[in-house]
Amino acid sequence: MRVRITFSKQGALRYTGHLDLHRLWERALRRADLPISYSQGFHPQPKISLAAALPLGFASRAEVLDVRLNEDLPVEDISSRLKESLPPDIQVLGVESVDDRAPALQTQVLSAAYEVHLTEPIDGVELTRKVEALMMSESVIRERRGKTYDLRPLIEMLSVVTEASGKIWLRMTLAARDGATGRPEEVLNALDILPEYTRVERTRLIFQK
Repeated sequence: MRVRITFSKQGALRYTGHLDLHRLWERALRRADLPISYSQGFHPQPKISLAAALPLGFASRAEVLDVRLNEDLPVEDISSRLKESLPPDIQVLGVESVDDRAPALQTQVLSAAYEVHLTEPIDGVELTRKVEALMMSESVIRERRGKTYDLRPLIEMLSVVTEASGKIWLRMTLAARDGATGRPEEVLNALDILPEYTRVERTRLIFQK
């Protein structure tokens, strides 16, 4: 049985890395007494796959993982067991059974949507001007790990939100394909916003139909 779990990641667990999150889920699945499938060989690994790594410090209300089980169980039973086995900063939002023959979860991710809330005052008019200029640019050359790349094709949507209260924040949708992943902090740097003065939350993962 292949099970897909959608969950949120908040609070202190924002600073838990991808590998540690994988181990956290393995322990939680064991505590929930779920029959996890393991790979063969000298070092069997649980058949757990996370859709897309979330950078340290980012919150999310849209994380997705697949786990393979040795038995068919009602998804309601799986959900209730997990809720008792996970730390408070991870909340199960949905559990569903998916086709065992479906492609690997990671290969199906196309893009990711984010909300970026600013923790310091900012000029909304100037921010809007910078966003419009960025979106009109033919290319935005950035450097990552010593290599240059063009950030612009990775930005699918970027907009300024101004609330009635005067609060200003950003929405963005970035490519999240293997080898073509846009990072919110790179977009913020291109807008001359220091990432440490923001709170970033992933709100949706967009998959191939």
